[in-house]
Amino acid sequence: MIDLARLDAIGQAELVRRGEVSALELVDAAIDRIEALNPRLNAVVTTLFDHAREAATKPLPGGPLAGVPYLLKDLGATLAGTRQTSGSRALRDHVSEFDTEIAARHRRAGLIAVGKANTPELGNHSTTEPELFGPTCNPWNPGLTTGGSSGGSAAAVASGMVAVAHANDGAGSIRIPASCCGLVGLKPTRGRNSWAPAGEALSGLAVEHAVTRSVRDSAAILDATSGPVPGDPFLLPRPERPFLAEVGRDPGKLRIAWTAEPPIDALVDPACAAAARDTAGLLERLGHDVEEARPEFDGEVLIEPLVRVWAVANQGAARDAARRLGRPLERDELEITTWELVEYAARFDGADLVTALDELATASRAIAPFFERYDAWVTPTLAQPPLPLGILNRSHGGAVEWWRFDCGFNPWNPIANVTGQPAISLPLDWTHDGLPVGSLIFGRFADEATLFRLAGQLQAARPWADRRPLINAFD
Repeated sequence: MIDLARLDAIGQAELVRRGEVSALELVDAAIDRIEALNPRLNAVVTTLFDHAREAATKPLPGGPLAGVPYLLKDLGATLAGTRQTSGSRALRDHVSEFDTEIAARHRRAGLIAVGKANTPELGNHSTTEPELFGPTCNPWNPGLTTGGSSGGSAAAVASGMVAVAHANDGAGSIRIPASCCGLVGLKPTRGRNSWAPAGEALSGLAVEHAVTRSVRDSAAILDATSGPVPGDPFLLPRPERPFLAEVGRDPGKLRIAWTAEPPIDALVDPACAAAARDTAGLLERLGHDVEEARPEFDGEVLIEPLVRVWAVANQGAARDAARRLGRPLERDELEITTWELVEYAARFDGADLVTALDELATASRAIAPFFERYDAWVTPTLAQPPLPLGILNRSHGGAVEWWRFDCGFNPWNPIANVTGQPAISLPLDWTHDGLPVGSLIFGRFADEATLFRLAGQLQAARPWADRRPLINAFD
């Protein structure tokens, strides 16, 4: 069990392909690890063990991920016939009626779902502490947050329960937990992965992907899931080659900007600022042209216009939950911060939503010229290392007030959701007391290839695979 846990997903699949282990043995080992570690971490909220064992006995496709157990986040991608709560008491008994396209592509790639990972209610917090299931604990220090909203996925991967897990990102929900848990977290370009058959989440702000321990696993999963479905509103050019082929490929000499100055008023912990500065220095030593710079735009666009869009999405989710229940929601069926968002959305009409989207589009156009001058931009992933549990899920008296507080912890990540461009968090630095601190690298729109080359180069220069959290399946 320990030896298998140490392998990334591609390494596990290679054993299956060579006949050294079976997919069923991989699944059973993952189940053993979940049963051993989950009581301490609360990362997995729904088990699919029988489903996984049955899937593992069936013929596998070719490809670098075939036979690998993984987790689906309990939000976003759905698997027909399985519980999907979105972290909400209003949906505690909801069962999905269909597979989303990304879940179907996971299955066609040979990934085997062994469970669902914890998430805050409707993905609303930069921490994973839903009242329905309780908090997920950080494997590096169980009194700290894993980040959110893909915190259950991140805790499971960081601790070694599984090598990879599904995640999604509307304002940093892949990259925040990647930083808090010492993982690779790529937010792909808008439209790279399809939301079919559903509509676009958060008016196009949100994307689907994964959290992983290695850069190559992130690339292989994106190869398996990317590409349009007829009717998708965002169409991207096909990549020149598979993303997996970019990992290890020479990125050439790039022009890279960096900053640790946040776009809004936020207190940046010295360890986070130092991580970005250190990453910039490492990139310079690797031969890139690096200078301190940042795009010019009004950072306040990340506050009210963005929370207005987020609030309207919560209003829609609350209405959908009421429709499913066949009655109005009770007050205790949604958390207080969710009600604050729903009530904030009630102040606006359709024209107000369009205005907010126009403001975000204007900001995106202001940012875009910066990436004509630079190939990539480095910042801290977060303004602070992982915070104690019980801080990031509190009400601050209203939707805007809560959002501003949250963005004080997470000031940079939402920029990539506004612009649609890809961005990746890498675990390149650590605090003096051993907590992971991510560095965030933004790439040009539709250019994940350069990000994978750069991330592969950084992983080779400063590998993190031997880092072990306090609670783990590796030792």
